[in-house]
Amino acid sequence: MDLGLRGRWALVCAASKGLGKGCARALVAEGVNVVITARGAEVLQATAAELRALNPAVQVRTVVGDIATPDNRAAALAACPQVDILVNNAGGPPPGDFRDWTRDDWIKAVDANMLTPIELIKATVDGMAERGFGRVVNITSGAVKAPIDVLGLSNGARSGLTGFVAGAARQAKLASRNVTLNNLLPGVFDTDRIRATTRAQAAKAGKSEDEIVAARLASVPARRLGTADEFGAMCAFLCSAHASYITGQNILMDGGAYPGTF
Repeated sequence: MDLGLRGRWALVCAASKGLGKGCARALVAEGVNVVITARGAEVLQATAAELRALNPAVQVRTVVGDIATPDNRAAALAACPQVDILVNNAGGPPPGDFRDWTRDDWIKAVDANMLTPIELIKATVDGMAERGFGRVVNITSGAVKAPIDVLGLSNGARSGLTGFVAGAARQAKLASRNVTLNNLLPGVFDTDRIRATTRAQAAKAGKSEDEIVAARLASVPARRLGTADEFGAMCAFLCSAHASYITGQNILMDGGAYPGTF
């Protein structure tokens, strides 16, 4: 299927590895020019080289820095001639016990995982509407639907973003102009983030990491971890010309782990 994206420009945040990289790979494969960001320069440049090799016909630009800071957001936006596609992503806040978190911990989590995506949406969607095409995909978490106790900072901040997107996506001035905003909610994927969470849960429970992973996979009907490439494929579809009637939705990718009907 041709996704109808060739020649578009995408800003993909936190894309040097993991799910962000999976999204960038899928878009580049479809002929999308990308600006990718990350805090680590070496890994980011390696990823850029990989993406250029994947599709030499596209442009791949890099911006090193923390997307949660105003200066780095400005640099990322300036590097992209026009943002047709915005993939919001940021490293999740650390796991732990809510009794130990300070106000500063909460502000940092909300800034990175709620306010930064909102600022980028604010900076790009009106231009998308003027051009008659725009796609925003926010990488959030399956914990928005089924909270994980040690991820309270993430549960709270990402739920706030989810509520904001539910309203913004339904503005007629965006939806009627072929601008969609959706959230992708990963379950257990094979990423550095999952490994960090697993270590925290193992320490709290006094168990080995292998035991924690086995217990989590026992609750996943697919009986495996997800892959960044399959996550990226879903992101690319939501960005495609074929997904213009999908907006304001939370797409859960968790191998069937969530037990609810809705």
